[in-house]
Amino acid sequence: MIWRSREPRYDVASGISQGARDYQEDAITADFPVGAEAGFVVLADGMGGHAAGDVASKIVLTEVYSELKFQFADVEAFERRAPEILRNVAEFANQTLRNHTMNHPETEGMGATLVVPALVENRLWWVSIGDSPLFLFRDGKLTQLNQDHSMGPQIDFMVQSGLLDAETAANHPDRNCLVSVLMGAKIAKIDCPTQPVDLKAGDIVICSSDGLQFLTDAQITKVLTKYRKSRSTEIAERLLEEVHKLDDPDQDNISFTIIKVNDASVRAKPAREGGTSVAVARPRGLTKVVSEPDLIAVPPEEKTPALVVDEVAATVGLPASGSDAFDAPLPEAAPDPDQAAEAAPQVTVTPRRFAALA
Repeated sequence: MIWRSREPRYDVASGISQGARDYQEDAITADFPVGAEAGFVVLADGMGGHAAGDVASKIVLTEVYSELKFQFADVEAFERRAPEILRNVAEFANQTLRNHTMNHPETEGMGATLVVPALVENRLWWVSIGDSPLFLFRDGKLTQLNQDHSMGPQIDFMVQSGLLDAETAANHPDRNCLVSVLMGAKIAKIDCPTQPVDLKAGDIVICSSDGLQFLTDAQITKVLTKYRKSRSTEIAERLLEEVHKLDDPDQDNISFTIIKVNDASVRAKPAREGGTSVAVARPRGLTKVVSEPDLIAVPPEEKTPALVVDEVAATVGLPASGSDAFDAPLPEAAPDPDQAAEAAPQVTVTPRRFAALA
């Protein structure tokens, strides 16, 4: 008899290529722990040229990933506030870009798109800024779920209205101009639905940069239809092959993550004692080094506990033990200070640098 483990809920693989560009401005990561019922992808497509666009995408990815990893420690708490949290991580990343450009004026004008699909069981949440697409392939049909924050939709509308012909629209110089992007300024548009999309077993979610859209929707659909029953790694390989076959001299950077939904069931939630979340608010601020911390020396043995308390209080600016402000009653279970002083081992204080939140 051969024992086989249960198929994972999500089958996830990513692909990335520099295309025909001289440098890579895309940044992407996926976090789907083995056996987990939840996970997310962070994708940022940088803009602004070498030493700016790639910096912007890495800053955005790092900020968003670290914040979401923290939030996903309690998935139930995340879902209760998912739209708010996802909007906040985008704002945090935008603030970090603003701080960076203020400290490095040579990077002024850099920016990045952002798309973050967050999956919990069969539910798909997302936040999106820019023109990086989030696709859903279901029952042989490819659909873009998120908004396209570029001039493309407006140009396509002009075609539908008879104001432009299709060929002119396809090659329009303003087609890829963004109307919303992370650049440190106010974010013009944020696509972040208040309700999730319910997924089904067999669905394929694709989070990508716009470099994948050098393939038409029909070409992407053809690959997904042919390899829909294959592993996500093979689907990713076939999509990259199709892009490389184009041999386009203007091919943009390409990055994407394939998420195959194997299991769309909803698990019964265990009863929570007390009914309150263990989630805490993460303090915001940059970590910095304090070079000269105030140190409290270990007292010699001959000093009484009361004298030690007074010296420590004076050091940190608290009232002495004999003052009215200090004479609050201790709990009955508090240990005898004389016994604690006798039992405490004597140690030496070594000055060290330490980190503090700004």
